Amino acid sequence: MPTRRRFLATSAALAAGLGLLLSRPHALAQPHTALLERKVPSTGEALPVIGAGTSGSFEVTAGSPEYQQLKAVLQVFFDGGGRVIDTSPNYGGADAILGQLLEEGGWRERTFLATKIAADSQAAAQAQWAQTLRSLRTDKVDLLQVHNLRDWQRQLPYARELKAQGKTRYVGVTHYTDGGLDELERILRREPLDFIQIHYSVNAPGAARTVLPLAQDKGVAVLINRAFDDGRLFARVKGQPLPGWASEAGIGSWAQLFLKFALSHPAVTTVIPATSRPDRQRDQLKAGSGALLDTARQQALIKMFG
Repeated sequence: MPTRRRFLATSAALAAGLGLLLSRPHALAQPHTALLERKVPSTGEALPVIGAGTSGSFEVTAGSPEYQQLKAVLQVFFDGGGRVIDTSPNYGGADAILGQLLEEGGWRERTFLATKIAADSQAAAQAQWAQTLRSLRTDKVDLLQVHNLRDWQRQLPYARELKAQGKTRYVGVTHYTDGGLDELERILRREPLDFIQIHYSVNAPGAARTVLPLAQDKGVAVLINRAFDDGRLFARVKGQPLPGWASEAGIGSWAQLFLKFALSHPAVTTVIPATSRPDRQRDQLKAGSGALLDTARQQALIKMFG
């Protein structure tokens, strides 16, 4: 079938191109510009402001051309100073792919590894945690988060038990829509946390009203997901030039602009965009250096996309 022939040809070309890249490390290299860092308030540990997510992008088959491309993505990520990688046991096997890639690349010790509990009972959480360690090929993680506040009253204490056992260094909770902001605010006011993870973007800036300032006040680190609104923002700006002031701010792409907006909030520790392409990974890292956006430019972007 023509479709199958095109698929095979595309896969062969992708594999050949990746083979060339991986056999020539300098082809993946980029000029070294140190990523900005923010400190985790509870410990003072410094983390780079640009990290990586795995939802969607790491849901591939081990050994496939897409898997080999992810290896190139991670090479760019670590060479560029990245450390923070976020995953979950319910991302379609992404955590197992990440674990295998980190082991094969020898990158585990360079990784600030964040994962989640996504369970509705203590027994389910315990079984899931055991599988998580097997999938990630590790005996501990850096951050364990209760996914989307799911059964958080029971799972947050369990995460703290694992922290006391040395299985994780930090604990936190996550959400990804405006519908979770009120509950996140209540949890921040009553529960001691190391981290929260929340969405924040030019077209969804609601977290800046209460949750982000409260996290800053409480000394809680913040990971930002969905800075691209799951890619919808790129559809909105397709074919459009960047704002005239972007070059003055050292911004060379819409991806850099959207990431720069998110990390310009002082409460934000690290933004975790996902990608399966080395060129996009390289571009995203560029948002993590240089000047941040002032309040006027942040508000102009909110107005533009509101």
